[in-house]
Amino acid sequence: MLTLGVGLWVTRSQRTAGDYFLGARNLPAWAVLLSVVATETSALTVISIPGVGARGDLTFLQLPFGYLIGRLFVARWLLPGYFKGNQETAYARLETRFGPITRRWLSTCFLVTRFMGDAVRVFAGSIPLALVTGWSVPGAILAMGIVTLIYTYLGGLKAVVWADVIQLCVYVAGGLGALIIAMKLAGGPGAALALAAQAGKLRIINPAISFTVTYTLLGGLLGGALLSAASHGTDHLIVQRLLATRSLRDAQHALIGSGVLVILQFALFLMVGVAIWAAGLAPASLPGDQVFPRFIVEHLPVGLAGLVIAGILAAAMSAHSSAINAMASSLTHDLYANITGRRDPAHLLRVGRLFSALWGIGLVAGALGFHAYATGTDTPVVVLALSIASVTYGALLGTYILAGRWRRARGRDIITATVATIAVMLVVVFAARLATLPSLSWLAPVGRLAWPWYVPLGTALTLGVGMSSSLLGPREALS
Repeated sequence: MLTLGVGLWVTRSQRTAGDYFLGARNLPAWAVLLSVVATETSALTVISIPGVGARGDLTFLQLPFGYLIGRLFVARWLLPGYFKGNQETAYARLETRFGPITRRWLSTCFLVTRFMGDAVRVFAGSIPLALVTGWSVPGAILAMGIVTLIYTYLGGLKAVVWADVIQLCVYVAGGLGALIIAMKLAGGPGAALALAAQAGKLRIINPAISFTVTYTLLGGLLGGALLSAASHGTDHLIVQRLLATRSLRDAQHALIGSGVLVILQFALFLMVGVAIWAAGLAPASLPGDQVFPRFIVEHLPVGLAGLVIAGILAAAMSAHSSAINAMASSLTHDLYANITGRRDPAHLLRVGRLFSALWGIGLVAGALGFHAYATGTDTPVVVLALSIASVTYGALLGTYILAGRWRRARGRDIITATVATIAVMLVVVFAARLATLPSLSWLAPVGRLAWPWYVPLGTALTLGVGMSSSLLGPREALS
């Protein structure tokens, strides 16, 4: 009810598409900072990170340290370009350099991968809601989808950001409560930490040089930095929030501050998992993703369990609402307005709201489709589907590097490079499964590539293909 009230409250001042999609560009930096963190935190993160801590150690934190490095790069080199002129989306700046076709193509890549990834997140977020309420999974998907769609449709980005602030506070409070209870069950913080240290579960740095070990220092810093640079510098889901701040300086503060907060957030949920392990409540027979949900149901007091479940639901709704608004914004400005030439702010506001409704309904339908597809199958199917959302990040980051550092690059070079990169990365992501076919067994080594290296590989491919293509043929721009 509170999030619905937020949606109704902010509709009072909406007159244009800029008000709806960019919050009239007057959102405070601290609210955007919290919204960025909430947006990149899905229900899967809240559920699975404690499992990582329970099954392993704290080496996952090498990735968020890389995330902070990537944010510093974006704040210094990419953000200033977004605040030149009056850009509505992350891809508007590329039109001047490469022409409208390139802008439309990159926006389409964003829309397709974002839709697939967030449909899975809606499905995943509905599972704990179904477990607690006794509803069916489809019923939970519909309930969560309808509530999120209403406040996002009514309030636009302002409603999304302020709801994100509320939802972040809820799931962090739930995590803190779960940590306190788990530490108590383990005999107190001192006993829990001593036991974890003895087992090597407090290790943060893994200096090994490996492309197949998931969490290493080099992979975390380089892979995490490039992943963060791509997601927070080229993905409209995050860039949209930064454009809604009052100034470039506010956007930089929000972006860098979110990097610090993300490290603390991951540390919290990893320590929840370590504490659950120390309490002897993470048996080896239990899948990692079920460690935290089982702890919630069996060991938390009723009120606190409700708060934690509300936190998981809040994380799911935050990711859902953010996807609806970002996709509607990109579809409105990058495709509809760009193709039709209609740029009247009041008209685009009506169109944007219509697209928000359509994307909201589409994500619910997609989540229901993933539920039907996943029934009776292993969870790795869902994990693989989620991986698709990151396939384009290397291509997008490579595009921006080419735009800023390679003067010979043309629109056709960008499209050639991104098409080639996405095709290769799809093979890489699905290599382990494809290698089970006798004729494709040679892909097995590719399938062992640790996922933090996906974005560095995609970025390198885009740069290599784009530069090579630019050296061929006349240098006219694609338009």
